[in-house]
Amino acid sequence: MGAGDNSSARNVMWLLVAVATLAVGVGSALGIRGALEREREFRTAPACTSVPVHASGCLWKQKFTVRSADAHRGKRVSPEAQLALPSGKPWHVTFRKADPVVSEMKPDDKVVGLIWHGQVVEVRDADGRRQQTSEGPVGWPEDRLGGALACLSFGLTALVGAVWGLFARDNRRQATAARIVRWHGVGMGVAAILTLWAQAANDWPMWAIPAIWGSVTGLLLVTMVGFAVGAVRGDLDDETPSSPGPSSPPPPPPPALPTGGPGGRTTG
Repeated sequence: MGAGDNSSARNVMWLLVAVATLAVGVGSALGIRGALEREREFRTAPACTSVPVHASGCLWKQKFTVRSADAHRGKRVSPEAQLALPSGKPWHVTFRKADPVVSEMKPDDKVVGLIWHGQVVEVRDADGRRQQTSEGPVGWPEDRLGGALACLSFGLTALVGAVWGLFARDNRRQATAARIVRWHGVGMGVAAILTLWAQAANDWPMWAIPAIWGSVTGLLLVTMVGFAVGAVRGDLDDETPSSPGPSSPPPPPPPALPTGGPGGRTTG
């Protein structure tokens, strides 16, 4: 398999990854509105006047006893806890992250679970700390927005770079420019993920995500266009010869100095 075939295979791989990522990004974008509506419904839900018999849109605070808890740090498993009602009936809950509550849970601890639509959506410990479970609606709009920005920005630039690379595989400068576009797309996606982490860690408002990510992405777009144009023009070409060329003739020797004395006479 030649170098051209390898280049085509890489571009096809980038193309497939770009299409799949775009599909995920579109799904995340379409889910933002629903996540916002669900979080808004949760925040405005009234307290239940009595223990709900069926799944209800009101909020009920239920006391639980911790039977076991595992943060699963360093594992690709969601943190989880086994809770028990006063009747002894078990209730299994999972969390999106380990802190601040589930990581401190110990057997026989008393906690309060907030039940909404038949699910424990939040757990509060004796110190007043609270944490959303995997069923909790708070934070999902930000996750959907961050995922949409990451996937769409990477997917679009990777798609452009992959298609460009497929049509320009025999042109070294064009192929370099396409590669620059693709890798800048990776930077845009990573910037969205890092922005989402920063927003969640600092409890910033949702609008901080597009504001910060947009600033970083603007700089990446400027550098991407600059480097791509430079690659097409040949400004990034390595002008150093790969092998030594034919040796140049040696420079002529300097003229000999006169050996005679004043007036051109030879001193003897």
